[in-house]
Amino acid sequence: MKNILVINAGSSSLKYQLFDMDRRAVRARGQCERIGLDGRIKHTVEGRAPYTADRLLPDHAAAIRAVTEVLTGPETGVMAGMEEIVAVGHRVVHGGEFFSGSVRVTDEVIAALEACVPLAPLHNPPNLVGIRACFEVMPGVPQAAVFDTAFHQTMPPVAYLYAIPYEYYEKYKVRRYGFHGTSHRYVAQRAAEIIKKPFESLRIITCHLGNGSSITAVQNGRSVDTSMGFTPLEGVPMGTRSGTIDPAILGFLGEREERTAAELVTMLNQKSGMLGLSGVSSDFRDLSEAAERGNQRAALALDIFIYTVKKYIGSYAAAMGGVDALVFTAGIGENNAKMREDISSGLSFMGLTIDKAKNEAPGGEGIISADGAPGYILRVPTNEELVIALDTESLVG
Repeated sequence: MKNILVINAGSSSLKYQLFDMDRRAVRARGQCERIGLDGRIKHTVEGRAPYTADRLLPDHAAAIRAVTEVLTGPETGVMAGMEEIVAVGHRVVHGGEFFSGSVRVTDEVIAALEACVPLAPLHNPPNLVGIRACFEVMPGVPQAAVFDTAFHQTMPPVAYLYAIPYEYYEKYKVRRYGFHGTSHRYVAQRAAEIIKKPFESLRIITCHLGNGSSITAVQNGRSVDTSMGFTPLEGVPMGTRSGTIDPAILGFLGEREERTAAELVTMLNQKSGMLGLSGVSSDFRDLSEAAERGNQRAALALDIFIYTVKKYIGSYAAAMGGVDALVFTAGIGENNAKMREDISSGLSFMGLTIDKAKNEAPGGEGIISADGAPGYILRVPTNEELVIALDTESLVG
């Protein structure tokens, strides 16, 4: 049995999944929480009751040790020992311009990840901590890094450059990077398989819609544009993020509210989006319930989200000269039938017509467009962890 451990390390948490690559199946999954505070581990094995325990987790190395213990424990384990893990794959948020694909972790790769810290100061440091912790706890086990930004490195300069002095790109690499790349890559490829057409011949628009949302244009198997930019703040309005705004607003508010640039960026990231518009919640389920009760601001927030997603779909169809498939994924895209219907409404001029019965039917992946429509609309649950495991398997042989 070929076991690969997938790690997604955050600042105070660490998620993991153990894959049996012979079956491409998850053997166990879980999460370490409150790292650096008190600590808690949640562990799930299919067919067994979930295991939860409070445990002192002073750092990420302690969290990795806790993971190894539950994976091999007499009551919680699925392996006899950690020697059964052949490799570890890590989700890494930002690879900058260094990486256009997944890589096996070396000292040179770690140095490049450290160089990317200014581009992702909240995400890359914990990703690096997770990698170092695995090297400490599992010495000799090969590791791979799979980047959120890598899939978008195929964008042309007309899509990734901003119209600011070029020297800032040369000096600081200020450009569009895009995120959610692992998800966009997986669902675009899966959509091609479902409709039984060559991935390299299609024009696909993928909508990763959740608390964080991004839209990507995939042409001939390559990302050619995406809505998130230099940071995940750009694009459509999200749970607490503003999405794209006129940058002059920051200067205007800074003068009148006497706020620093850092404070305003925090406001745009944490107090804007659906939360800022509605004053109710950042959760789309809460907004839907509030709108049904007659809350006009909640309804308006949802309408703005739908309108903006539609604009991106239209602009990407124009950029690619048409669209063959529109794909919905992530929490909202997979589970909110009304949102899919509202976004798809009015797109029949592009060949995209949703089928109401298919769209509302329970289930996982599949085609939800009307029979005979020129273009396809699909619902495809994302599986970023499987992509990480597959890339890791490929890299370590």
